[in-house]
Amino acid sequence: MTGPPDPEVSQDAEVVARSLDEPERFASLYDRYAPDIHRYATRRLGTGAADDITAETFLIAFRTRARYDTDRSNARPWLYGIAGNLIGKQRRAEVRALRALARTGHDPVAESWSARADDRVTAQTAHAPLAGALAALSTGDRHVLLLVAWADLTYVEVAEALGIPVGTVRSRLNRARRKVRSALGADPAFTLDATEVV
Repeated sequence: MTGPPDPEVSQDAEVVARSLDEPERFASLYDRYAPDIHRYATRRLGTGAADDITAETFLIAFRTRARYDTDRSNARPWLYGIAGNLIGKQRRAEVRALRALARTGHDPVAESWSARADDRVTAQTAHAPLAGALAALSTGDRHVLLLVAWADLTYVEVAEALGIPVGTVRSRLNRARRKVRSALGADPAFTLDATEVV
């Protein structure tokens, strides 16, 4: 995921700083990051909750922008951190949905994004066991795993988003992957899908 720096991302800190005097400038951050935040929240909680999470994420970001650390040129981890905190408040609903999926194999959350999802048969057969494995993870482990797997954040960005050291991100991710693989068992279809998903 390395390459030339994105000039838009390097301007995030400037956008936030200038939005203090010119609030309308903050809209560019919304335009740039709202689709990704919404997609991540949808995968975690479903479409209805994702709309609320996305809106509230940017409302909180706008209200607290004066406290933004302008030494951090990229606002993406900051926004995912806010979204993650809001999702954490809905943790019980997320765990209930994952446990229901593990029991029934029916994923009401995925219905909102499944039209865009890969339709591999092995992925479909792994949904229920994978959901059960995700539900069994601690909140911290699940959050790190899904920020890496579903939001494509780097370890450094996850550390920034959650306010934890990179080493903690690595250990949580390693523990989460190990638990998910163990929960999925030795079935090669589950093992293969688990490594692709997580």
